[in-house]
Amino acid sequence: MNFLRFSDLCASGQATGKRVFIRADLNVPLEAGALDGALQITEDTRIRASLPAMRMALDAGAAVMVTSHLGRPSEGLWRPEDSLAPVAARLSELLGRPVPLIADWVDGGFEVQPGQLVLLENCRLNQGEKKNSPELAAKLGRLCDIFVHDAFGTAHRAEGTTYGIAETAPLACAGPLLAAEMDAISKALANPQRPLLAIVAGSKVSTKLTILQSLSDKVDGLIVGGGIANTFMLAAGLPIGNSLAEPDLLDQARAVMAAMKARGAEVPIPTDVVVAKRFAADAEATVKAVADVAADDLILDIGPATAARLAAQLEGAGTIVWNGPVGVFEFEAFAGGTEAIARAIASSPAFSIAGGGDTLAAIAKYGIEPQVGYISTGGGAFLEVLEGRTLPAFEVLARRAAA
Repeated sequence: MNFLRFSDLCASGQATGKRVFIRADLNVPLEAGALDGALQITEDTRIRASLPAMRMALDAGAAVMVTSHLGRPSEGLWRPEDSLAPVAARLSELLGRPVPLIADWVDGGFEVQPGQLVLLENCRLNQGEKKNSPELAAKLGRLCDIFVHDAFGTAHRAEGTTYGIAETAPLACAGPLLAAEMDAISKALANPQRPLLAIVAGSKVSTKLTILQSLSDKVDGLIVGGGIANTFMLAAGLPIGNSLAEPDLLDQARAVMAAMKARGAEVPIPTDVVVAKRFAADAEATVKAVADVAADDLILDIGPATAARLAAQLEGAGTIVWNGPVGVFEFEAFAGGTEAIARAIASSPAFSIAGGGDTLAAIAKYGIEPQVGYISTGGGAFLEVLEGRTLPAFEVLARRAAA
């Protein structure tokens, strides 16, 4: 995938003295303070992750403008709770410099000097942002010499500050965060080392069906877990008791298995599972062969034999894509399968890319962050990539680079 990199523009001096507009993802959680009720940031990972692009621009001597969305405001309706003021204050602390917050910025009228950074108020307050209006896109493009997209979490949205400005700015490029995502996705899916194994887990096939269908054409092994695995077991004629499943999607599950088999690949079906009579952290866990699952059993994890077999596959992989824990790992009695998968990924020489909220939680729980090749924080954008879609941000940056 060819695209301009902001790091290259800075290294070649092309950002010096230029107006640089950075679209970051600073959508952090806020809560009212106990003493004064003022909104305070409760977790600032996204802000910290966005600092390299800002520092890169400042070090290059650019005049830097940064914006982001925050929450779900109504366009044209300003409310104090939608303001990026807490973010501006946190950026000032982290950068060690004043970060002015600019409101009503779309039509310009504010000054930014080389070596200065300003934060532009919540971009989703601007009329036409969500629908990427041509009028707004034209105004955004006039604000800068270089547009830097550094918000992968918004890469699947064609909005004014994620797409429109990329079309109208003199130069459009990827910031370090977005470039890293684009490189990792290309390495995992466009040019993977074989065998390519994917783990797709979750409560419902319906929410991941397009991902399963897309991956069935690409991967050498498709490991399913959670409620999705229950549906595939049912499709294979195995008993699942009272477990979560979607009987109306059995034909689709069989089609995925058939597509894999036709390519000499497989969807490995569990041979043993961990069951309980109720869904609770203190429920008694019992390991059973899949053929022995009773009518009143709930399958809450894969069994140790299945986990060992899958771990061996993962340790021999060339590339691993991971989305979703394979059991109810929040309950210790049903966390064995997910831990085994996590440990196998950590010890595998394969390049691994992982994404999705529950997946990130599992990675953190088992402390394997350093052993995962790339951890995507994009949420919906990561899932759309797995579905085989071309993200708007990727498309427009590649097009602009080729122009």
